[in-house]
Amino acid sequence: MRVYIICPVRILTDDTKAVLDRYVADLEAAGVTVHYPPRDVDQNDPIGLDIIHAHREAMQAADEVHIYWAEKSEGSRFDLGMAFALRKPIRLINRLDLVLTPHKSFANIVLCLDDRA
Repeated sequence: MRVYIICPVRILTDDTKAVLDRYVADLEAAGVTVHYPPRDVDQNDPIGLDIIHAHREAMQAADEVHIYWAEKSEGSRFDLGMAFALRKPIRLINRLDLVLTPHKSFANIVLCLDDRA
């Protein structure tokens, strides 16, 4: 099993990083191959094109995409679009942190796309 993680990178807080590091460690301990962007792709790209190429290749190879949704993460929005276009099963990591809004929103989208919903 191969899992691609969508998560904030540039706005990654220490608390969120701790949650994600544990999540990734648990998956890997269970034998899952994980692509974790803060760890697995060099983020020193002044334009970002090399980063999104690397993410696209990793996502194409993944069986599932797991998302830690952070509303302010621009890269996560881009990656969510790729996952949707590639028709990948999506699992929401921080489902309990999100609530449906009365208007259309990315939070509503990831809640509805969550394969466990």
